[in-house]
Amino acid sequence: MTAMSRDEREAFLADLHVGVLAINDSGHGPLTIPIWYDYRAGGELWFLTGPDSRKGKLLDVGVRASLVAQTENPPYKYVSVEGPISAIEPSSKSELLPMAVRYLGSEAGEQYAESNTGGGGVVVRMTPERWLTVDYAKS
Repeated sequence: MTAMSRDEREAFLADLHVGVLAINDSGHGPLTIPIWYDYRAGGELWFLTGPDSRKGKLLDVGVRASLVAQTENPPYKYVSVEGPISAIEPSSKSELLPMAVRYLGSEAGEQYAESNTGGGGVVVRMTPERWLTVDYAKS
């Protein structure tokens, strides 16, 4: 059996991974795009985007989206979550800075956040409802 327990899947999703977000794009295949995200066990998953980006235009409260996070080396593991967008709110440096530091480290993250002071971004929150997990180390 390769499925992860609830604690294992939540810990894996909370670890540092570039996620791949999928959003329905009516009349086309789904938009599938890599993103930085953050998640705390038992909470909402969140990410930042521009409201005028292609993904920003496809997202709205209530729209369902999927995200997968995976390892790149064997034994492979992944967690896929699907759920509704629960909130879209204006973002600020209070979200951008910790996200940039999470992915780039302290110094580069601070530089990134300082260079992206244009504003206009949004924080998108998703409530994970459906989970699919695999940990091939268990087989």
